[in-house]
Amino acid sequence: MSPKSPVRARAPRVHPAWWVAAVAFLALLGAAGFRAAPGALMVPLHHEFGWSMSAISLAVSINLVLYGLVAPFAAALMDRFGMRQVVSAALSLVALGAAGSVLMTASWHLLVFWGLLIGTGTGAMALVFAATIANRWFVERRGLVMGVLTAGSATGQLVILPPVAALAENIGWRPASLVIAAAALVAVPLVWLVIRDHPEDRGVLPYGADPAGYLAPPRAVGGAVRRALEGLAFAVRHRAFWALAIAFAICGATTNGLVGIHFIPSAHDHGMPTTTAAGLLALVGIFDIAGTIASGWLTDKFDPRKLLAAYYAFRGVGLLLLPWLLSDQVHPSMILFVVIYGLDWVATVPPTAALCREIFGERGTIVFGWVFASHQIGAAAAAFGAGVARDTFGTYTHAWWGGAAICAVAAVLSIMARGTRIAQATKVPPTARSA
Repeated sequence: MSPKSPVRARAPRVHPAWWVAAVAFLALLGAAGFRAAPGALMVPLHHEFGWSMSAISLAVSINLVLYGLVAPFAAALMDRFGMRQVVSAALSLVALGAAGSVLMTASWHLLVFWGLLIGTGTGAMALVFAATIANRWFVERRGLVMGVLTAGSATGQLVILPPVAALAENIGWRPASLVIAAAALVAVPLVWLVIRDHPEDRGVLPYGADPAGYLAPPRAVGGAVRRALEGLAFAVRHRAFWALAIAFAICGATTNGLVGIHFIPSAHDHGMPTTTAAGLLALVGIFDIAGTIASGWLTDKFDPRKLLAAYYAFRGVGLLLLPWLLSDQVHPSMILFVVIYGLDWVATVPPTAALCREIFGERGTIVFGWVFASHQIGAAAAAFGAGVARDTFGTYTHAWWGGAAICAVAAVLSIMARGTRIAQATKVPPTARSA
């Protein structure tokens, strides 16, 4: 530990790591809700301005892609400038995008406010933020904390999206946008007061660290963009990165891209009312919270590779059977699918983050940022590909079966994600440590 940051001899009753994690959960919850909120405003905008749904969807697509691509750079910025600075700036960008959207007069304004500003802001608070908190502030319970923080993404959509949709329908989309802006701004002082970059900034060790053997990691040096790109350049030379990235792209394809977007229209093709299908999809989100927290706990206990293989295998079986489960009514078999798929929805995140940390060492958070970017690219590709399959064959069956097939690929790739020697090779040279 640095002599400038002495560790208190007696630990506080509640370790500061838990307060930091709690505020991070609120920030992640808000980021997920802010990112999803534009979906609730698409119809009102279409009715008021007459803009095409394709033009509005383009802004949402930019939002989705930036949510993933900004992540590795945000991780490097957090290393360089600090978490609370980056997260506070990200919340301010969200507020600017949401508040500025009330002044829109042309469809291209959507690309700026919804796509660029909100996409960049929420991307800076994506899962790399959760990974940074878990890696820096926790030695024990890392997997559990990662699971809880990841669950904040699902919770955010459940908590924020329904009132935003109701507000937009009953009062107007402008007040709904201003509520989003206000919520983002309110979170800024809380983040600034509680979040700290390292435990030694609070005069404590990470939660669960052994006082006799703990050595504080070196602080990051160098430009953030350069560090992000160097992290990618290093990672792509290793087979483990490609295994994790491709598997996580399949995760995005079979969740956000396939089920998240096309489950409702596919159920409608079978005669199920849209509202019923939307309710089933909401249940997926509810069970996702429990599944992700449980996955974090399991990640602390078992080999993450085996967990990932099991998760992708279960998901593949569900997609394989889905064409026979869909009908005009909700049957017990469909409820079972919703429960299993919900528990499995983003259960892949804690073990994937753990493997990035285990394999790539001090570069693990930035590498996870690039792996998460592949998740969003996979989601975008599947969202488009499933629509093409529906137009070509007149049914979503081939899309579901294709999703099942790539889940099998992801299960195999997860077992192949090995490379414990890489983590040893990523240790920072003594000169960097002294810096």
